[in-house]
Amino acid sequence: MPVPETPPHGSPFEQTRWSIVIASRNTDDTTRARDALGKLCAAYWYPLYAFVRREGHNAVDAQDLTQEFFARLLEKNWLEAVDREKGKFRSFLLAALRHFLANEWDRARRLKRGGGVTMLSLDAHTAEERYAFEPADSMTADRLFERRWALTLLEQVLAQVRHEFAAADREKLFDELKGALTGGKVPYADVATRLNLSEGAVRVAVHRLRLRYRELLRAEIAETVASEGEIDAEVQHLFAALAT
Repeated sequence: MPVPETPPHGSPFEQTRWSIVIASRNTDDTTRARDALGKLCAAYWYPLYAFVRREGHNAVDAQDLTQEFFARLLEKNWLEAVDREKGKFRSFLLAALRHFLANEWDRARRLKRGGGVTMLSLDAHTAEERYAFEPADSMTADRLFERRWALTLLEQVLAQVRHEFAAADREKLFDELKGALTGGKVPYADVATRLNLSEGAVRVAVHRLRLRYRELLRAEIAETVASEGEIDAEVQHLFAALAT
C-alpha cells in the first residue's frame, strides 16, 4: 500500500471567506460575501448556541434565539457591523450575538417557533445532545464559547483530513494514524503489520499526516481572520482556550 502524498496547498489568503465579507463593504460583490458569511455561520453555529444556553436560556428559547440571530445577521444590514479593525470572525460574531440578546430578546421570544424565515438550518436534537456533554456550569458562557469554538474548528480540520484520505481510498490508514494528531502514540510495528506496510512507511505517513493537519488548521483559521498576520495569534488563542 503506497503512502499518500501531501495534497497541494489551498487557495491564497485573500480569497478566504472572512476577508471576502470584509472587502465587500467597499465593493458590489455582496452576493459572494453573503454566501461566504453563510458558510462560516453554518460551520460555527454551535458555539453560539452553547453560549446562549450557558447564559441561562432553555433549549427551546436557545434554538429560537440562535435561529433568529442568524436570520438577522444574514438578512438585515449585516455588513454594517463588520469592523476590519476587530479582525476576527469569532470576535465579530460574539459581539453581534451579545448585541442581539441585549436588544432583541423580548421580540424574538414572541416569535412562534418556526414562524420566522429560516436562514440557517439548526439541528436542535444534535445541539442538545452536544450541550449535555459540556463542562459543568462553573464554566462561564464566554469560556464555553471560546472552548467550543476551538473544538469546532479542530473538528472541521479533522473532517477535511479524513475526507482527503477517503477520496484517495486511504481511510483505513487515516483511522490507524489519527491518534497521532491528538498526542497519542502510534504503534508503528503493529500498524505496519495490519496494513502490510514497512514500519518506515508508517512513520513517513504519520509525518505527512501531521504536516497536512497543520496546513489545514492554518487554512481553516485563515478563513476566520482578516489578515494573514493574525493567523499565528489565533492559533495561540485556540490552544489557550482548550487548555482552560
